[in-house]
Amino acid sequence: MRIVITGASGNIGTALLRELEPSWEVTGIARRIPDLVAEPYAGVSWLQSDLGEPGAADELARAFDGADAVVHLAWAISPAWDEPAMWRTNENGTRHVLDAAAKAGVGHLVCASSVAAYGPGPREEKVGEEFPRTGIPASAYSRGKAELEAVLDAFAEAHPAIGLARIRPCAVVQQGAAGEFTRWLLGPVIPPGLLGRRLLPVPLWEGLRVQAVHAEDVASALRLIVEQRATGPFNLAAPDVLDAKALAGIIGGLRLPVRKSVTRFAARVAWTAGLQPLHPGWLELADRAALVDTTRAEMMLGWQPRHSTRETVTELIGAVRDKVAGASPPLARASTGLKSRVRALGRLRPTRQSQA
Repeated sequence: MRIVITGASGNIGTALLRELEPSWEVTGIARRIPDLVAEPYAGVSWLQSDLGEPGAADELARAFDGADAVVHLAWAISPAWDEPAMWRTNENGTRHVLDAAAKAGVGHLVCASSVAAYGPGPREEKVGEEFPRTGIPASAYSRGKAELEAVLDAFAEAHPAIGLARIRPCAVVQQGAAGEFTRWLLGPVIPPGLLGRRLLPVPLWEGLRVQAVHAEDVASALRLIVEQRATGPFNLAAPDVLDAKALAGIIGGLRLPVRKSVTRFAARVAWTAGLQPLHPGWLELADRAALVDTTRAEMMLGWQPRHSTRETVTELIGAVRDKVAGASPPLARASTGLKSRVRALGRLRPTRQSQA
């Protein structure tokens, strides 16, 4: 089995490399190459490529030639201002991957979408893969995933000979991605060591519900999809759902009741001032995202998540607090020392690209 993975050094890509059979021939594609002597990156053939670069499709087609499957995971989620623009990586990069797959005659293509592609979901009910993919307008990430779905629909119609599968996971986390999540979620005023402490107040609004999935479980689903040459969409999530009280208990133990509008306003002010990196668009996505039913993945693939949402989120919070880091640039340790926090506070501008 020969498989090519874009975004192979990221959160899901790293988990997938751990999951694959040792006998498989794997080519990893990344903008920044990981530590080649560290597991699970050792033994992988690496191609350093920026998918959004003009002309990348030709380079990718050469890499895809002869592959049994291509797994497209590369996606800019919350890039810093000095990183490539989101549209360049996501829109241009995906177009180059699809063009290359068609040119190389790839037989099986697997793309990472998201539950964020769905429109606002019901508060309590879980939705299946047929739910409308209209996105959450206030979230750039959600709009991007909804647009990706439309692009994939058009690609499937234009290239019926290529088996196309897409995964729609909810929040994908693991302890090895703690550095990445620290950069995305915590600002210079919140030292990671405070997380998980019993008396830390956590401002969360009533009605918030959270569904997560461990990166290992997503990797397991991807392996099953590739092995079975499965096609179509697959929701991926742990079965349990956390409410605001339960989430606060994991993060700090004390929920501070606030209205969502107040949280959103405070987040916008703090994001604009560079005090924290989480754009308020993410709060709107967290509040309105659909909860998903995973029956299709369970029945068609034989997939079963090994981790609950509670276990997965607890693992991440502990890893962020303990400053766990991975061996690739996306998963590297975040700079959280006093000097780096003072330097960040002095910038007085957003650290992340706008997610509006």
